[in-house]
Amino acid sequence: MGRRYSSRKANKTGKLCVTIIVVAMIGVMSIQIVNLYQKDQQFVAKEEELEKQKRGELERQKELEAYEAYTQTQEYIEDIAQSKLGLVYKNQIIFKEQ
Repeated sequence: MGRRYSSRKANKTGKLCVTIIVVAMIGVMSIQIVNLYQKDQQFVAKEEELEKQKRGELERQKELEAYEAYTQTQEYIEDIAQSKLGLVYKNQIIFKEQ
């Protein structure tokens, strides 16, 4: 009977060790899953922020392209000549504030 008791005790100890290892692995995996989920949420937020930035830069690009087209017009040249250089047409009348 001594051997049978020893075998049962060893069997219970083995089962207990396996159970502890499985529970520990489940705990570690749960922690890793939570960490990965948090990182994923951070990346999603960063992606949204970068998309918003991209849209802003595309709008700015359109504005710059429109300004570039404006700077190549005769109207722009006349505006700059009048405002910066004070040039006027011969038949143009200028009113000054006193």
